[in-house]
Amino acid sequence: MRLKGARLPELLAPAGTPERFHTVLTYGADAVYLGGHELNLRAKARNFGRGELEQALLTAHGNKRHLYYCLNALPREGELRVLHSCLEELEGLNLDGIIAADPGVVSETLRRLPQIPVHLSTQANTSNSLAVRFWQSMGVRRINLARELSLKEIRTIRQSNPDVELEAFIHGAMCLAVSGKCLLSSYLNGRSANRGECTHPCRFDYRILGMALEERLRPGGPLWEAWEEEGATSLLASDDLCLFPFLAWFVNNRIDGLKIEGRMKTSSYLAPVVDVYSTALRDLGQGRFRPSLYARELLLTASRPAGTGFFLPGGRRRRLLAPESGYGQPVVAKLLRREGEAKWLISVRYRWKAAENVEILVPGLSRPVLQSGAYRLESEEGHALETVHSGMQACLRADHPDLREGFLLRLAGSSDSAGR
Repeated sequence: MRLKGARLPELLAPAGTPERFHTVLTYGADAVYLGGHELNLRAKARNFGRGELEQALLTAHGNKRHLYYCLNALPREGELRVLHSCLEELEGLNLDGIIAADPGVVSETLRRLPQIPVHLSTQANTSNSLAVRFWQSMGVRRINLARELSLKEIRTIRQSNPDVELEAFIHGAMCLAVSGKCLLSSYLNGRSANRGECTHPCRFDYRILGMALEERLRPGGPLWEAWEEEGATSLLASDDLCLFPFLAWFVNNRIDGLKIEGRMKTSSYLAPVVDVYSTALRDLGQGRFRPSLYARELLLTASRPAGTGFFLPGGRRRRLLAPESGYGQPVVAKLLRREGEAKWLISVRYRWKAAENVEILVPGLSRPVLQSGAYRLESEEGHALETVHSGMQACLRADHPDLREGFLLRLAGSSDSAGR
């Protein structure tokens, strides 16, 4: 992988809760994007109140990271009062950017909060260089390009607009519609995707009762036909996006920000994904690249197939992750804090038996193994436990140099994967 002297892009990670915010910082995010309780596209996430946002800002800036705030829903007329209230609440905060999609929200944010840079959301579907130039002339600092663009189109936009910050999604869920412009959820249960309330009907499993369409100018047989041999299928669902093999391309083409999707995702998912992309970018800066390592790690997080989406030119598709059902190595716990010498308070995420080996998810894709005989699980009162269960807090007694507050523990896989 050869880099042409370009600087590395900023890696942006999502956070739907304060706990996940700390996780993505621990595992290498350069910036975090999050939302409040109104007008962001993850309405069902826990999100951040004013006090939590202030604390997140202090933490991010104290660690020399950036924090971006989402106002990227498309408000209706009756919600303009809510918009003004949100902007008033953000006054005085030293945010590194506000992410918006609606032209009115962009305009009002620039007017009310001129000291905070505005970043354009992918929901605005910016797909060509003229659109980029327009938004730049309006005062937008950074533009997240539409996910439907190929590498050739992105390159042309960059060449035509060399002095504006560009950003692209590189990993996470893809939408059946054009960047979220979908009516399925609204039609099914009155919850709009463009208002942060999508119930993801495209991911549901359907039993096909029969569908065949003949186009009027093409008679003689069905043009589109859906069928299923047995059971049900998620026939509307797209593959997730996964672009780790092309990180050097993004660097060489001077893309300023690379974004991971997932404000509804748990820390068990975010930690290894952020770790992969952070480590891969750092590897590039050091003149190396380990795609098989990144692929193995990402496969452990995947619940759906993932591939290149629209990125490759000519309509080509390349599937990079094809997971089997379930997760091969579940995350079992998070280290909350040290309780004493070789004693840790843990938050249990998955059933964990004391006879099992676990991996410590050390940032940098190091995965040292904590052998079953080298630790003890205890209740908070100090009683030995053979098994701990999801939702519990318990204690781990172990003396290992790689244990740190905020690190996750995962069931160990084969000896081959455990030793990498």
